[in-house]
This record gives sequence, structure tokens and C-alpha cells, in this order.
Amino acid sequence: MDRNIRTVDDVLRLLDGLFAREADRWTADGASWWDSFYADRTRPVPFFVAKPDENLVSYLDRGLITPGRALDLGCGPGRNALHLSSLGFEVDAVDLSRAAITWAEDRAREAGADVRFHCGDAFTLTATELTGPYDLIYDSGCFHHLPPHRRISYLALLDRCLAPGGHLSLTCFAAGETGMGSELPDASFYDRAESLHGGLAYTPQSLRWIFSDLTEIELRRMHDEPPESPRFGEPFLWTALFRRTAES
Repeated sequence: MDRNIRTVDDVLRLLDGLFAREADRWTADGASWWDSFYADRTRPVPFFVAKPDENLVSYLDRGLITPGRALDLGCGPGRNALHLSSLGFEVDAVDLSRAAITWAEDRAREAGADVRFHCGDAFTLTATELTGPYDLIYDSGCFHHLPPHRRISYLALLDRCLAPGGHLSLTCFAAGETGMGSELPDASFYDRAESLHGGLAYTPQSLRWIFSDLTEIELRRMHDEPPESPRFGEPFLWTALFRRTAES
């Protein structure tokens, strides 16, 4: 007989176990799914391109964010981390997949970029390797792959690592017409407890509620960028920029 639930972390690990088939998409227990995903660099995956997100470029062009310390969550092949580094940011970038980190390191060497790449689970790395505080936490497609209960871990990461007055910027699957991702209610994932259906879709209202401790700067659809554009943009994503109060 097991009686092993004592802390919030114990509950989170228990709930992780309900999604055992997909757990390596967000936990450090194994990243085999993502390693396989990134193994073929020639695959026609939209975000395999070596281009920064159009919203990130826009924030910088408009002065909504300025160079400082940055953390790129779920950095993949490093396209946004390299862009931030090129503009004077001091960048830490983290991903679960060793294949993704190796690819990002190759790109950084080719570009002569100075980025500190970390392979592992950002929720546990923050206590050791990702020290913060960060003026910008950038997330291009990590948040929507988390099961609902791991939003608690995500918000705790922001609380630990985002500097007062710092910004959170994220892109995530948009619910509704031309959107992408599952629109099932949170409880349904625990009723079935087997799949996140490729990722969770969000509405603007849900994002505003989840990040209600932060101040919204901008929330909009990502612009659809043509193939010849120097920026990445797909309209099935929301882009959001939030700021932590300076007194936090």
C-alpha cells in the first residue's frame, strides 16, 4: 500500500504519470520523442527554418523590449536565441531534446553567436543552471505542449526567474477558426488520461486569466509570413507579450 502524496510536487508527478505515453514531451525522464522529431533536419517543418518569430522582431523594432538577460524556453534549433544574441542579449536557451540542442549549437557556431545552451527540463534546471533573473523569458511553442497541471510549474518558474519589470513573450496554439491544437476542456484530459492531442489550444481570455498576475502589453494572431520573408509567421498561433510589475 502506497501513501506517497505529501507535497504539490508529489501531486504533479502523480498527474504526469497519467500521461505516460507523452511524458517525455515535457519531463526530463526521457526526450526520445523530440529527439526523433529533430533527427532529420531536412523535414518540411515550419519552425525548422533559421528565422526569428515575426512578433519577436516587431517587439524589438518598436522598443517594447530592449537587450538584457534572456531565457529561451523550448529553444529547438535556436532560431530565436540566435536572433536575441545578435542584438546584444545575454542568452540562456533550454530544450529537452539533445538533438535540438546539438542543432542549435551548430547554428550558433556558424553564426559566431554566444548562447549558453542547456539540455534538460527547465522546471528543474532553474534551481541550478538557469539562475536568472531574466529581463525576457521567450517561449515559442513550449507552453502549449504542457498538460494543464504543469501550468503550476510554469507560473512558478516565472515567479522565480522573471525579473521585476521583465517581460514574458510566448506563442501558442490559437483556438477557433484557422487555429490549431485541442480545444477539449482541461478536465477531459484527465478523464481520458492518454493524450494531449498534439498540444492545447488557447483563447485570448484563457491566456489573460492564466497570466493575470502580469500586465498585458500585446496579444494578437501571429502574422502570416510568406516563404521569402526573413521572419517566421504562422496565423494558427497567438503571440502574447506580458510584463511583470517593477515592484514584484
